[in-house]
Amino acid sequence: MDSRVFIIGVGLIGGSIALCIKKDHPKSIIIGYDIKQEELKKAKKIGVIDEMVDCISEGAKEADFIFISAPVMETEKIISELTTITLKRNVIITDTGSTKSSIVSHASCLREKNITFIGGHPMAGSHKSGVLAAKSILFENAFYLLTPTEDVNEAQIDRLKGLLSGTKAKLLIMAAKDHDYLTGVVSHFPHLIAASIVHQAEKSSHTYELVPRLAAGGFRDITRIASSSPPMWRDILLHNKKILLDLLDKWQNEMEYVRDFLIKEDGQSIYEYFEKAKQFRDLLPSKEKGAIPAFYDLFVDVPDYPGVISEITGYLANERISITNIRIIETREEIYGILVISFQSDSDRSQAIACIMKNTNYEVSVGP
Repeated sequence: MDSRVFIIGVGLIGGSIALCIKKDHPKSIIIGYDIKQEELKKAKKIGVIDEMVDCISEGAKEADFIFISAPVMETEKIISELTTITLKRNVIITDTGSTKSSIVSHASCLREKNITFIGGHPMAGSHKSGVLAAKSILFENAFYLLTPTEDVNEAQIDRLKGLLSGTKAKLLIMAAKDHDYLTGVVSHFPHLIAASIVHQAEKSSHTYELVPRLAAGGFRDITRIASSSPPMWRDILLHNKKILLDLLDKWQNEMEYVRDFLIKEDGQSIYEYFEKAKQFRDLLPSKEKGAIPAFYDLFVDVPDYPGVISEITGYLANERISITNIRIIETREEIYGILVISFQSDSDRSQAIACIMKNTNYEVSVGP
């Protein structure tokens, strides 16, 4: 497949898609546009894109495929702009947004002009952002959801799937409303709850100064997703408002059950509540990529003495194993190990386990 592919937004996601296409379809030409000129220049310099343009119309008019990799609110504005441009007859336009119903509905303005739009959502990410963090393996084994409307024929879907073959992602087709409900349950709602738990802890810290220190261990881990981009999550919540309001109502009902157990001091019901949660959670796939990017943490049980971190990182550096974060935790309740090292992938973490076990007698764990 030799195509001209125009990518609007060449950050982490857009840049990674470009690299995947270049890897699997080397004769394709990748054109890039970004409102951040520095990102655009970097993308051209490091070979993520082949050409860069100064405006959307310049890149769109001769494109066979157009990817909109922008915040969900911006995506709708870009879709509207594309309706004012004379595009190739068989062009396929897609996006990478985390919500779909509103975007797909807005794209009806394209369909009125007989332009194919297929909503898309690659469910992968990274702790880093920007084109320098882009990589061709970002989407491997991750879910990539496509939400075509009923008027999109199989041949058009197959064309897009063929272009995306280099992602090595699990391509799934579903309705936009189903996408928004599923991602609402397993991604959007958990982010909202994580943020609310952090807010509760912050308010408690006004009375109890030890809260931030005690929250440095397991609490910090279970609320990690609360550190995600505020502008992005503002837009996602507003776009998926109806489903999230429904989920909040169900959450409040769930908490009323628990509240009732506590008022009645119903130990058996409390036990069963945690037992059922444990059973379901333990059955979840541990190796698959899901809606929320996995955290590849390694817990190392080491003595707390000066130089222990440089000792461990030295062993990892000798074997050229990259780490993304490292810290010593003080509160260790239900957490195995005092040193926590984070990696970009499960493969890196597995190599690190072998390296540490080979060079030390420290015990390691990947956590529950």
